[in-house]
Amino acid sequence: MLLGLAMFGLQASIGTLNDLVDVERDRGHKPGKPLPRGLVPIAVARAIAVGSLAFGLVLSLAVRPIVIVIALLGVVTGYAYDLRLKASRWSWLPFAVGLPLLPLYAWLGATGRIPGAFLVLVPLAVMGGAALALANELADDERDRGAGVETSVGALGRKRSWRLGAALQASVALVAGGSLVLSGAPIVALGVADAAIALTTVGLALGRSRLPGARERAWEIQAIGLGGLALAWLGGLATRGLL
Repeated sequence: MLLGLAMFGLQASIGTLNDLVDVERDRGHKPGKPLPRGLVPIAVARAIAVGSLAFGLVLSLAVRPIVIVIALLGVVTGYAYDLRLKASRWSWLPFAVGLPLLPLYAWLGATGRIPGAFLVLVPLAVMGGAALALANELADDERDRGAGVETSVGALGRKRSWRLGAALQASVALVAGGSLVLSGAPIVALGVADAAIALTTVGLALGRSRLPGARERAWEIQAIGLGGLALAWLGGLATRGLL
């Protein structure tokens, strides 16, 4: 419970800072966000960013002192994306670094140890994070180009970015699914993994659309699919006593 609340606070801080940095760029382009619409005052958003950071760090420390190290790494990675790397060719890097920190944070906080199976999970999470970063930027490509913002997709081009993202997602699916089969995971875990991979495939197909709205849904679907695959992988290996 405390771990979940702590992570919520940390993610809220990173997300709020991201919206603060983007408020002018989002104005008129993303009317669903409260800051560009003026529904939330800037001063209140700043207070939320600072307060939720403090909340997350205090709870992390209360759970297990070592956990705060990973929490701080996650916050630094998220802030680096918000303040600097988002508008650069290195915009994929915080996703690739940050995604593996999530299971490390959760497992270390809950058990006080990191299992050997994470030697497989961490590289998969790095690839998955990079793929999601590309999918996210594909959704915002027109807006970023219009604002003169340099991104990974802008440097690679839309087609090559999609192909690279698809290759990364395929690699994750192949290794994760294969390791589940080789470990003798139960049929339920295999079924959930198959469904997650199918969902990710739908997201990849949508990611080729010329419509920004469709590409927005595409990256969200890919994120859900990757999360489902991670849960299936963790659950399947746990039943085999490998975690």
